[in-house]
Amino acid sequence: MAGWNADTAAGPLGAGTVTLVEETSFCISLPSGDILPEHPHGLFVQDTRFLSRWNLTINSHALESLAAETQEPFRALFAGRVSRSDGYADSPLIVERVREVGAGIQEQITVRNYSREPVECVVSLEAEADFADLFEVKEARIQRTWDTSRYVGGDQLTIAGKWQGVQKRVTIQAAGAEMKPERVTYEITVPPHGRWSAAVRVTPELEASDRSGVLVHPDGEGLSPSDRRRKEWVAKIPVVRMGNRSIERTLRRSYEDLGALRIEDSNHPERVVVAAGAPWFMTLFGRDSLWASEMALPVDPSLALGTLQTLADRQGSVVDRLTEEEPGKILHEVRLSVNTGLALGGKSAYYGSVDATPLFVDVLGAVSRWGFGADIIANLLPHADRALEWIRHYGDKDGDGFVEYERLNDQGLINQGWKDSWDGINFADGTLAEPPIALCEVQGYVYAAYTARAWMAYDAGDTARGDELTDLAAELKRKFNEQFWMPDRGYYAIALDGRKRQVDACASNMGHCLVYGLVDEDKAPQVAERLMSPEMFSGWGVRTLASNMGAYNPASYHNGSVWPHDNAIIAAGLLRYGFVTEAQRITTAILEAAESSGGRLPELFCGFSRDQFAEPVPYPTACSPQAWAATAPILLVTNLMRYDVHVSRRELWMDPVLPEAYGDLHITNAPVGGDRITIDIDKSGLSLQGLPEWMQFRRGHRPWITELVEEANRRPRR
Repeated sequence: MAGWNADTAAGPLGAGTVTLVEETSFCISLPSGDILPEHPHGLFVQDTRFLSRWNLTINSHALESLAAETQEPFRALFAGRVSRSDGYADSPLIVERVREVGAGIQEQITVRNYSREPVECVVSLEAEADFADLFEVKEARIQRTWDTSRYVGGDQLTIAGKWQGVQKRVTIQAAGAEMKPERVTYEITVPPHGRWSAAVRVTPELEASDRSGVLVHPDGEGLSPSDRRRKEWVAKIPVVRMGNRSIERTLRRSYEDLGALRIEDSNHPERVVVAAGAPWFMTLFGRDSLWASEMALPVDPSLALGTLQTLADRQGSVVDRLTEEEPGKILHEVRLSVNTGLALGGKSAYYGSVDATPLFVDVLGAVSRWGFGADIIANLLPHADRALEWIRHYGDKDGDGFVEYERLNDQGLINQGWKDSWDGINFADGTLAEPPIALCEVQGYVYAAYTARAWMAYDAGDTARGDELTDLAAELKRKFNEQFWMPDRGYYAIALDGRKRQVDACASNMGHCLVYGLVDEDKAPQVAERLMSPEMFSGWGVRTLASNMGAYNPASYHNGSVWPHDNAIIAAGLLRYGFVTEAQRITTAILEAAESSGGRLPELFCGFSRDQFAEPVPYPTACSPQAWAATAPILLVTNLMRYDVHVSRRELWMDPVLPEAYGDLHITNAPVGGDRITIDIDKSGLSLQGLPEWMQFRRGHRPWITELVEEANRRPRR
């Protein structure tokens, strides 16, 4: 995932940083709850920082942090104590801050007195707002200075900002407090063994925006909008019980994070899409959102549909070298309200991605199999066909049958596959590959796009279209296995460079080719062996780059790190080719890595060997929560369940190969074909309840789309 710059990793947050997220709003703070402007902290709403300082002091002293607990993705409890000035170690004053993020923040501050005497306190909150753009904060390059003013009225302090005709402001409301232009102050007396409490609300206001509003509604349940949104989400997703409590916790954390990363399409509030990740990427990304929503199909198929519809609305229509838009191309990233003076090309969308376009067609095929109405799929088919046109013309400018990328301007991303850091694609000796670059996994995505669209054509009775795309897929597979395979190395080149040379680094990318069936059967055992070799498999997962390569660095973003989503895709590919033990080994390693971080998988972690470090080494700037990391456990477990649905064939397939150590698995409320089913897997076998009468349960090998396409293609042609 990436922003619009050469360094695609997220900005550093610092140890112990607490990130809360809800829709497109998020808040980053110290473990004490304080927000400091010299760090990439703040309250961010629609890509603007509305609080750059938010410091709580008691009697002019900062709090000593005791604990910070994220209770929900959008709510945290901070506990601290007030330092004593008399030399004694223990303080009788404990301060709790319960913070909730929504359209702003609400903070409940409680001071508890554990002494036998009343204590007088001055509680102060110092607030600043710099209205900085998200990218300015992330990259520590704040260039604009807003003309700010402050004014007090009743129990409110308002900070307003102006810059080149743009106006923004934020209001701080604190009943019972003394409001000053620079801070909010309470003068209180806390009784012996008693407590004092107050609520402070911070509400951003944006020009021509209706998002500002109260966080807590005075309804019967006292639920905030975020609580109600979470309650609705929980009601529609499966409930999982596992004998292995650690894996159960990881899956539940995945559901929670996925719920928090759901955002609305600003033009269609009824649509929900998946944001790429917190804190810096709370927006729609083509590649990230497509992969994450496809992995989440067994949990909520509507996320993939909403993502497809929103991307279709913004599909490329013109050639624009600054934004890299081209007709039929699917965008890389779209910002809801980024300041146009700072966005690449002066627009809110950037199209510098080579893989989002074929992935769009592949995910549409997956969504069609999960049983949405024929009219819904039919409305998206023209967009799929425009995407295929982009693949064959703009994606393959030299006409060699492979899709390549080369940025269209010197501001765009140098590398435009999922390994989009500037040094992510290199030869075995560490030399950087020169564009145009044809990545191996992108050819896998294109193959998947051809076969997915071919199947949808056959399914609709359009035999001519199905035959055309089947022939394209077969030719791509033949050429790929000829030109990317390196028989002397026993693995596929990560890419072909601008001179059509094999970029010979041993990388994880080839694992993505397995999941779509692009790899020839006779080559798959060598690919599996290479992926599971000590140079590639760290013990916590498959590295992005083998440890004996020239560019290897275990603490790099793409050259030796371990990415959970990458491993989930590889595990699915290995299982497709019958490598059950290898798929189980990767799955177990990633799920054990999650255990060490409280059940939440980060975007990536370092590639150090498990023999060297007993726990995964965190990557300093990894996003967390992050969409395809959050959905990776879902794919890992459903893959070993061998669980899939094909509604047009009226079939549900399952043939579990879960390791015994995972224990019994009990799933209720799982969405299938408009109904909800219950799945039980234990030592005695597998049982299903609630399957629609019109759907049949099948056990064994599920026919792959490639097989269905080949079967349809073998019919006599007219």
